[in-house]
Amino acid sequence: MADTEQEGADTAVGVRRPPAPVAPRVSRGFPSAVSRTGRVSGLDGLRTLAVALVIVHHVEPEALPGGAVAVDVFFTISGFVITRLLIAEYVRRGGISLMSFYRRRWLRLVPALLALCAVCVLLASTTSLWGFDGSLQAAGLSAAFLTNVVRAMEPGPYSDLTSPLAHTWSLGVEEQFYLLWPLALLLLLRRFRARTVLLCTAALCVLPLLWRCVLWTPEAAHRIYNGTDTRADQLLAGALVAVALARLRSDDPRLAVLRTWSARLAWPSLALLALIAWQVPVTEDLGAWTAAWYTLGFLAVAALSATLVTALELRPENRLSRLLALTPLAWVGRNLSYGIYLWHYPVVRLLASLGVQEGRLAATVVLTLLMALLSYYAIEKPFLRRAHKARTPVPALAAA
Repeated sequence: MADTEQEGADTAVGVRRPPAPVAPRVSRGFPSAVSRTGRVSGLDGLRTLAVALVIVHHVEPEALPGGAVAVDVFFTISGFVITRLLIAEYVRRGGISLMSFYRRRWLRLVPALLALCAVCVLLASTTSLWGFDGSLQAAGLSAAFLTNVVRAMEPGPYSDLTSPLAHTWSLGVEEQFYLLWPLALLLLLRRFRARTVLLCTAALCVLPLLWRCVLWTPEAAHRIYNGTDTRADQLLAGALVAVALARLRSDDPRLAVLRTWSARLAWPSLALLALIAWQVPVTEDLGAWTAAWYTLGFLAVAALSATLVTALELRPENRLSRLLALTPLAWVGRNLSYGIYLWHYPVVRLLASLGVQEGRLAATVVLTLLMALLSYYAIEKPFLRRAHKARTPVPALAAA
């Protein structure tokens, strides 16, 4: 999906840099921050399930009318992964290198995105495939992470301005959020105790809900669905989990409570998300239901997703975690989910332009996987190696 953020360039290319040594008792209020930066295979498997839902939703929307809810899950996963890496960096170094963070984000996302844009523009200029009409302006908006802004300003049916790359709206939401969140988090970490940082993050989760309630009218549906300010609670829900877990020691009884209850609620949370994907047309006008979904619904899905993330982080030994951590699921989620999300929608439009009807879902899956593999090995992995080489070992913090 939109980002499928990998946990640092080191792990993305198969190299795990050991945590930099931290002086005794230097935790800055987050005693578990450094120990909780390893890859969670269950989250990688969850990414695979989410991107599969998105593909089916775009190819066979009548089968999964609510499959777009998978994007909400991706937002929460991304908020969790990014925030825990930022907190770990703050604990190790006493600060966060914002320029380094933005550079890593650029290397992770932009080269593969630019390659996709170039292919779409090439098809538009050299073929008569209707699915790629208008690719030049759509590519420009996607490369600038502005697709969601254009879609948010369209009160009626979406125009053709972004249609060849309309799915990149979620990339815009994430990248606009990550322009501001690291700075806001750094200010909170420097000015307040860890407990206050946690409370402030929780409070920030509520603000988008209140803002959606203020904005809501049926004409504002696109504004709410595509706005970074109106979807930020789904990213912040993952951030809240990261802050909470980093703040609790391994022997803290509150951590035991979280471990127990997240495990109990993990299966029900996954079942509810699956039910939404199967039965709820979240992007259609259903009157009062739509009003409830576009105000409370987004936060409710964020809570379900955060519960799943917590369970997969704290209970890697339980049945759901082991199922999602199966090697094929975890490998695809770790390495290919971003490429799959990038390429699936242009593939859908390509097959539709060619008039493919029979076996369209299978053809979409196969062709998308091939393009994602090519993207990963030819573009993403080399740039991730560059990001890894650019990161220098962090010296141990001197004891006071």
